Amino acid sequence: MKLTIRLCLAALLLLSTTARAQLDLVLKPDNDQLRQNIEVHIGDLEGRNTRGLRQTTSYVREQARQALQALGYYNPSINLTVLEEGPRLRLEIDAGEPVRFQDVLVRIEGPGSDFAAFQLPPDRIPKRGQKLDHSRYEGLKGLIRDRAQVYGFFDGKFSEQVLRVNPNTNAADVRLVYQTGRRFELGDVTFTGDTVFSDDLLNRFVQFEPGTPYQSNLIANLNRDLRGSGYFDEILIDATPARADNGRIPVTVQLGERKRHSVGVGGGFSTDVGPRALLNWTQHWINESGHKRGAEAEVSGPRQTLGGWYEIPLDPPMTDSLRFTTGYQREDIDDVETRQLSLGTEWHHRTNGGWQRVVSLEWQDERYEIGDDSGHSRLLLPGLSLDKLVSDDSIDPSEGYRLQLASQAGHRAVLSTVDVARIVLAAKGLTTVAENHRFLLRASVGAVATNDFENVPPTLRFFAGGDQSVRGYGYRSLGPTNSDGDNLGGRYLLESGAEYQYEFRENWRVASFIDHGNAVDTLNDALKTGAGMGIRWVSPVGPLRLDIARALTDQHWRIHFSMGPEL
Repeated sequence: MKLTIRLCLAALLLLSTTARAQLDLVLKPDNDQLRQNIEVHIGDLEGRNTRGLRQTTSYVREQARQALQALGYYNPSINLTVLEEGPRLRLEIDAGEPVRFQDVLVRIEGPGSDFAAFQLPPDRIPKRGQKLDHSRYEGLKGLIRDRAQVYGFFDGKFSEQVLRVNPNTNAADVRLVYQTGRRFELGDVTFTGDTVFSDDLLNRFVQFEPGTPYQSNLIANLNRDLRGSGYFDEILIDATPARADNGRIPVTVQLGERKRHSVGVGGGFSTDVGPRALLNWTQHWINESGHKRGAEAEVSGPRQTLGGWYEIPLDPPMTDSLRFTTGYQREDIDDVETRQLSLGTEWHHRTNGGWQRVVSLEWQDERYEIGDDSGHSRLLLPGLSLDKLVSDDSIDPSEGYRLQLASQAGHRAVLSTVDVARIVLAAKGLTTVAENHRFLLRASVGAVATNDFENVPPTLRFFAGGDQSVRGYGYRSLGPTNSDGDNLGGRYLLESGAEYQYEFRENWRVASFIDHGNAVDTLNDALKTGAGMGIRWVSPVGPLRLDIARALTDQHWRIHFSMGPEL
């Protein structure tokens, strides 16, 4: 008889407090797993009178017996008494000694017997002397079947699957013998559907050759990569074993194009830049080779940007692309005003380790004013950036980290007005303890190397302070100053922060934090510290943060409001 353990939380929630009140369960030994399984098997006794409870005693006895057997107790003592007061059903159980595994044979036979996936974890195989748990036996069978399906052993089956229980000796014997059969292969991939894309582009998404041994993740990766391309709104992949010819499965991919153009309109607010509006347009494909282009604009009080790009997919298209960019940015923040025109090219590559790598070459023409000084720079900047994000949720993660590196350099000998090199390293980490307690740590360091800092444009200098920097200080208000108090920006950036959050109700958290850092000209210059408290709300549009922070060094308060994910 096949027994199942219904220990799911949903079923437990269906047990009302009234139902529990009508059942007195006295259990020896008092084991939580046993108790929960018995209660779930018996189910709802709500609303029964004395007569109704007496009529259900046979049912309750049988359900209790099944619940006990499922966990290996085959010789229980079960007594039921209907109590007039309540009325209530008193169920007294002495579970007795459990059945234990005795002779266990688990064997994989056939062409896949030596395959790594069938080398089963030792902790999943019952051992002599362990207490019988039917879910452990069923789980082992399920594990073997699942691995066979994942790796293409579709003809696999159990030639023996026996669990013999002897209640008289409290012993159970297991014999599981699985015949793997041959391993199926993947065949040719055929794309169907009315799309503009060339076979050359589509075939570059396929990362396996005909004759490759079947693995379900190869099909899943193909689906993911096609979906991530941004070209399609319909993707149906048929790689069912029933279509196999002599063990080789043809793969058919039906595609439907997405709308060719999309326009996005958005907005936001932060105490750094105030309200801002965003507009973007994307043409998701231009030709059969999958070229794309787009434009975006952002407008806020201190900053206005306008940019455009053209992208060419490379090989493979899901990890490599070439992008040409152009943009204009104007900033007017306190003592610094800049107007920058840029042209560039970028090679984007996603590594197998999850790093997003960008190799770039950018030309910048920047006119600027810092305090009473003004300047004009022209720079040709080769660059390298690395970015890795690991998290369990893209909007509101509970665990994860982010690592970033950005570097650029220019030289007078190669179309630049100043010799300069710039590098920034940043790291963030987030962890959650005991469900409601979250800890966020971050650190950033940066440096500018030059023999002529006065001619380095503001966009390559460092400024600190603000919602994402040292709270308690205004946006980009920290840095070396001249005799008039104008912030000139620094050669070095040093920042760190620690934050604790407590979730007091779903999607609401209180936070306390401390930030430390500054933009400085020497590593011996003083750093600033800010600390405070805040509240977090995970809204339908993303996390919102409201903080009140005190600048401990300068003894003043500041409110900060910002939006966006933690990492």
